[in-house]
Amino acid sequence: ETLAAQREYWRAQLSGLAPLHLPASLPHPARITFRGGVQSGAMSRDVLDALQALARREQATLFMVALAAFDLLLMRQSGQDDVAVGTVAAGRDRTELEGVIGYFANTLVLRTDLAGDPTFTELLRRVRRTVLDAHANQDLPFDSVVADVSPARAPDRNPLFDVMLNY
Repeated sequence: ETLAAQREYWRAQLSGLAPLHLPASLPHPARITFRGGVQSGAMSRDVLDALQALARREQATLFMVALAAFDLLLMRQSGQDDVAVGTVAAGRDRTELEGVIGYFANTLVLRTDLAGDPTFTELLRRVRRTVLDAHANQDLPFDSVVADVSPARAPDRNPLFDVMLNY
């Protein structure tokens, strides 16, 4: 029953999802090469403290704040107000799994609706709800989600999302 409900959640959540089109993207190769890029940097303690305060005020996490900012950047770069970002869930949400050795991580798709020119606080609230809902439905393996959603497939694109955020 749980997996059936999660299948329905993901079908509804990802229905009609369009690929992200970033103007600065290099042309996609005919075959996926898995050669991605990583962008890293540092922020000042003052900025970090301000972001933590915002997260506390909105009952969010720093990951949610980062995702909201990343979604906003993707929307501004792509012109699309429907953005999907992949992330990884640890998959250890049950106490009976704490002592078990193994890889339980699962990929989640975090789809954010940026329509209506929301304030950053409103966007953060949308992102918070999306992240909480996705984690509540994380038991269904990503491959099953892809099979159930049946997105249009192309050999030069990953299914369901083109960018990931890992925190």
